[in-house]
Amino acid sequence: MKPLFLLPIALLATIVACNQSKDTNTATSANTTTTAPATTPAAKTNPNEPKDSGVYFVNLKNWDTVKSPFVVQMGVKGKTVAPMGTMDTKTGHHHLIIDGNYVVKGLVIPKDETHLHFGKGQTVDTLSLSPGSHTLTLQFADGAHMSYGDDWHAMITIVVK
Repeated sequence: MKPLFLLPIALLATIVACNQSKDTNTATSANTTTTAPATTPAAKTNPNEPKDSGVYFVNLKNWDTVKSPFVVQMGVKGKTVAPMGTMDTKTGHHHLIIDGNYVVKGLVIPKDETHLHFGKGQTVDTLSLSPGSHTLTLQFADGAHMSYGDDWHAMITIVVK
């Protein structure tokens, strides 16, 4: 019977010991002590931004209604925007495909009226589209316009008034 009596006491001591915070930063100045939490609240992020890496539309969401002309802001996480000609696997530049799908990894992205290239490293553009629904595909590619593929694209549908 006595061992069962000691079990709740041991459990309570373990809980108390585990709840003591080791992750606080304490700063002492004069006669005051301030304790701050070890982690700070996360900065506000764009809900379109990928968790790890990829491209995203900064100012547009799927099924947004816009009036033409409208601004498109392009973002990337996990690589750095650089002008065409920069051949580094950690860099690339944006392409915007209007009413089309992403380009398979390793293929060169064509340049025409529906495949817009931002080879100077631009991240903002103003588009004029006809009224109706349009698909916008943001595609990241290397310095030679070779697509980084499915992992580096984002697609939304917008409605233009």
